[in-house]
Amino acid sequence: MVSQNVIRTKYLRVNHSLNEKSRRLWCAAEALALGKGGVTLVEASIKGDPEVSLRWTSKSLRKLSAELKNRGYEVGRSTVGNLLEDAGYSLQLNQKDKEGKSVPDRNAQFEYINEQAKTFLRENQPVISVDTKKKELVGNFKNGGREYHKRGEPVKVDVHDFPDKETGKVAPYGVYDIGKNKGWVSVGITSDTAEFAVNTIRSWWHKMGRKDYRNASKLMITADCGGSNGNRVRLWKWELQKLANELGLEIHVCHFPPATSKWNKIEHKMFSYISQNWRGVPLITREAIVQLIGSTKTTKGLEIQAQIDFREYVKGREISDKDFREIAIALNKFRGDWNYTISPMVRISISL
Repeated sequence: MVSQNVIRTKYLRVNHSLNEKSRRLWCAAEALALGKGGVTLVEASIKGDPEVSLRWTSKSLRKLSAELKNRGYEVGRSTVGNLLEDAGYSLQLNQKDKEGKSVPDRNAQFEYINEQAKTFLRENQPVISVDTKKKELVGNFKNGGREYHKRGEPVKVDVHDFPDKETGKVAPYGVYDIGKNKGWVSVGITSDTAEFAVNTIRSWWHKMGRKDYRNASKLMITADCGGSNGNRVRLWKWELQKLANELGLEIHVCHFPPATSKWNKIEHKMFSYISQNWRGVPLITREAIVQLIGSTKTTKGLEIQAQIDFREYVKGREISDKDFREIAIALNKFRGDWNYTISPMVRISISL
C-alpha cells in the first residue's frame, strides 16, 4: 500500500506547477488509485479507531485544513470545502433513527394491537392512545421554532432558563381518541405519576368520551411500556381497576414494545401538532399553555380540549402484594405482560 510519505513527496514536487482545478483533479486521481480506504479523512473523524487515543470531535473546515497542513498539504479552508462538496458531503443535523435493540414479538405485537383496535372501532367501542408530553417550563423562556414578527422585533425572552419557583414546570398528559380524532390534555403541576395518568383518562371520559360512546361496554388503551403508564407499574394497574369500577367498563390495555414509543398514535397525531401550534411562543402561564393546546387544529379536523389538573400527586406510592392480587386482571395468552384486561368489580379497598 502506498504510504502517506510517498504521496506527500509527490504532491510537493508537482504542487507548484498546478492551478486550483488541476490540483483538485490530481488529489481525486490519487484517492481513486488508492482504492478502498483512499478517501477516509472525514469519515475517520466520525467513526474513530478504538485502538488509538485520537478521535476528532469536530470537522470544521479550519480543523480539516490544519490537519492536511500537518500532513504536508498546503490546502486552504475554501479548497477543503469545495473538495468535500465534490465528494458528496454537506453540513447535516443529527437524525433520530436508532430505536435500540429489537425485542422478541415486536412486529407480532404491532399486528395484535392493530387487529384489536380495528375490532373495537368496528363495534363503536373507544380506542385511546395515551402518553406524557415532555415537561415544559412555565414563564418567559425561549421556546423552539420560529414565528412571524416584524423584521428586527423578535419576542424578548429571559436569557437563562432557570425554572420559576412559583410556576415551575408542567407535565401535559394526553389522551388521543383514535376513532374520533379528538384529544384531551391534563396539564399537571406536580408529579407525573400513574395516578395522574389514570385521572387524565377519567377526565377525558367525563368531558368527551362519554358523549361520543354512550353505549360503550369496554375501553381499549394503547400505551408505551415505560413511564407512569408502564406495563410493570403496579400503581397504573391499581388505578385502572378503580377507574373500571367507577365507569363499569372493561379496560383492555396494549403496550407498545420497548423502544417503539414513536409508533404510539398520540405522538404524531396530537403531540406533534401541539408543538407546531406553540412553536416560538413563550409559555408564559399555565393558562396560556391550556389555551394554546386547546387552539390546536388540523385540516383533518383534530379537536383538543385541555384543563389544568391542580391535584397534588405524590411519587413513590406502592401497592403491596396482597392488594395487587385483588386486581381483577386477566393476562392475554399472547404476551400477557403487554396485553391484559381489567374488569370492573363491586368494590375494592387498599391500605397504604
